[in-house]
Amino acid sequence: MTLNDLPSFEMYETGQQIRRSSKSTRSTIVEGYGRRFYQAEYYKFLTYAIASNDETIDHLESLWETGSLTNREKYELIHETCILLGKKLNNFLKSFQRKG
Repeated sequence: MTLNDLPSFEMYETGQQIRRSSKSTRSTIVEGYGRRFYQAEYYKFLTYAIASNDETIDHLESLWETGSLTNREKYELIHETCILLGKKLNNFLKSFQRKG
């Protein structure tokens, strides 16, 4: 979406930010999993992943609101996927809080 559906000026600004934050979400989950035996570290990395996911949602919403992204179906699919991931990550973090 960030390379095919945006005006050229957005591909290199907001599009790049979306690519970075969405990759960061995934990478941070993986890095946190690698530290799962250290509960505080794991929790911290999952918190960072939520923040990166929230950043992705914010950039996506900005593109939609400004009219830079006009494909409603693609916007809704990506937006709903990010919202669902955020809910899952938050629920997973809540399980840590119950244990502690």
